[in-house]
Amino acid sequence: MPESPVDPKPAPGASPAASRLPLAGLRVLDLTLARAGPTCVRHLADWGADVIRVEPPGANDALGGPRDGFDFVNLHRNKRAIALDLKNPAGHAAFLRLARTADILVENMRVQVKHRLKIADEHLRPLNPRLIYASISGFGQTGPYATRGGVDQIAQGMGGLMSITGEPGRGPMRVGIPIDDLTAGNLLALGILLALYERERTGLGRYVHTSLLEAQVFMLDFQATRWLMDGHIAGQAGNDHPVNIPMGVFPTADKPINIAASSPKLWEVFCRALERPEWLEVPEWKTPQGRSKDRARVNATVAEVTRTKPSEYWIARLEEVGIPCGPINNIKEVFEDPQVRHLGMAMPMRHRRRGDIQVVASAINIEGLETGVYRDVPELGEHADEILAEAGFTADEIRDLRASGALGAA
Repeated sequence: MPESPVDPKPAPGASPAASRLPLAGLRVLDLTLARAGPTCVRHLADWGADVIRVEPPGANDALGGPRDGFDFVNLHRNKRAIALDLKNPAGHAAFLRLARTADILVENMRVQVKHRLKIADEHLRPLNPRLIYASISGFGQTGPYATRGGVDQIAQGMGGLMSITGEPGRGPMRVGIPIDDLTAGNLLALGILLALYERERTGLGRYVHTSLLEAQVFMLDFQATRWLMDGHIAGQAGNDHPVNIPMGVFPTADKPINIAASSPKLWEVFCRALERPEWLEVPEWKTPQGRSKDRARVNATVAEVTRTKPSEYWIARLEEVGIPCGPINNIKEVFEDPQVRHLGMAMPMRHRRRGDIQVVASAINIEGLETGVYRDVPELGEHADEILAEAGFTADEIRDLRASGALGAA
């Protein structure tokens, strides 16, 4: 078997700074909007793929917020852009030419939209058998809800998350981030990589898809299997762990902290660290199951002790004896935390109008490689001419496309 080259050949138009990253040489057509699809594509862009964002001419803020806004910049760094009207016959034909040379296409339109535009997998597969076509929908590509539009909070509700989030008796509660959008995007990126690996053996692409609802049901994890295997319908547990006690939020003399000391060994160490060895002799508390049943009394008794000293004291004391614990930070405090600083989760970026800013870094670490922002967020249609030229369009063809209204401003 021939050796793989050390440096993969970058795709035309790829950033030189990305040429050593794992996905260098791959071309991605990005038709995503909102958050779930862009979350997927951001993984590909950050790790070296040549991502071409395809937007309609005159695309407005509804496609991801103001182009200079925090959300758009964080989601759409490291891409090139073309503004192409897929409803225009000339624009549609131009898109098909781009699709012939693409490795991956990612979209999160409503299921019926891509079929109406004639850009679904079934339309592109005959043109490019190697294409990995990747989709995110609200509820799945088929089935009784397939044509419904879906957003994160709807999936949180339908997928059970809101029924187990929040304090008992307070009613359903959404979580504070769009967890279904983010999870669906992460899972689709994983599916794309699986299909890429298979393509190395077969030479053929696949249709890869997930949905917000599937992502949410998957993320129910042990709460789902409590029902599937034991018939237990979980409810809201607030800041307590649903089954492990004590594990949750406890008061201190200044601000609350999280403590996790539920296993038999940790419970013993915890009682001694709090100088309460007599808790080990309480009959109801001798087993995890007993402490879980008596959680209200356990939590109240622990809180009486923890509120006597400040948070830093308890964190230092419990860390010293191996009890997992930590502060409850606001977002500002997160990025001031020394470990978060060490991990480099605030990634520097130079923006053409906003200057030196920071965005959220990739959470994937590959030893010997480092990702970053190597390309600014593109203007609408900024790279149209070079993208089309790379696909074999002549200067006259590009002028004709623009004159037809199919191609937006460069």
